[in-house]
Amino acid sequence: MRYIKPIRVKFLMIMFFTTGMFGIIIGLSGFTPPSFKMIITFMGVVNLGLGAFFTFIFLTQTQKDPDKRKKKRKTN
Repeated sequence: MRYIKPIRVKFLMIMFFTTGMFGIIIGLSGFTPPSFKMIITFMGVVNLGLGAFFTFIFLTQTQKDPDKRKKKRKTN
């Protein structure tokens, strides 16, 4: 997998965790019709799983090495 900037990964983590928690809370509360409760709760769990995946990516990816072909050589 290619390198993703840490700021972008943090944003994705926050987005998936908040929507997952919001989906689980809304799905388990009484705001939704009974036919949608299971679907909304399941989608919240999927979003929590995606947040955990991006947390794993954030914690395990290595720093991007600069491309040596683009480096200018010093002339004496």
